[in-house]
Amino acid sequence: MTQQFPSQLLEKAVNEFSKLPGVGRKTALRLVLYLLRQSPEEVERFVDAVSDMRREIKYCKCCHNISDTELCPICTDERRDSTTVCVVENIQDVMAIENTQQYHGLYHVLGGVISPMDGIGPADLEIDSLVERVERGGVDEVILALASTMEGDTTNFYISRKLPQDKVRLSIIARGISVGDELEYTDEVTLGRSIINRTPFG
Repeated sequence: MTQQFPSQLLEKAVNEFSKLPGVGRKTALRLVLYLLRQSPEEVERFVDAVSDMRREIKYCKCCHNISDTELCPICTDERRDSTTVCVVENIQDVMAIENTQQYHGLYHVLGGVISPMDGIGPADLEIDSLVERVERGGVDEVILALASTMEGDTTNFYISRKLPQDKVRLSIIARGISVGDELEYTDEVTLGRSIINRTPFG
């Protein structure tokens, strides 16, 4: 049965909230009604925060992590080991690894993994920019930190074929992470150990 709304404005807001991942119409209605109970000033702060984020947030020109500036704070931090680059699928993976406090190098965010079933090929990812980054010099080791899935393994293999093996050492995080697990859902201790105990790739 289709839910009846007393207001078209309310229904429009619920429709927009329900487009968010993991948010059904009941949850969307609860969120909208919560905002309706807040003061106009609080709601405006909420709307402005989302609007500013969408309009002003950037992607780091070097590693493709999200940033408020052209280069992200990790890439500009002189205390980081710039000779080591950890390749991850997405921004959540950067956050998960940073939370371990076990890794002190730089990152390269691919923006996904190769998945023919989903129509995602190498050209849709930041693989060429990774190759260019390594070829410019200054990178001694590339750590492949993709999920232990078929798509992750395919992407690892593709990257290994594209990178100049004579210029860089290629390693992969230890498989303390269960096959099929996503990095962002792995506990910090396991994820931290998997980076420290990384092994040569191939």
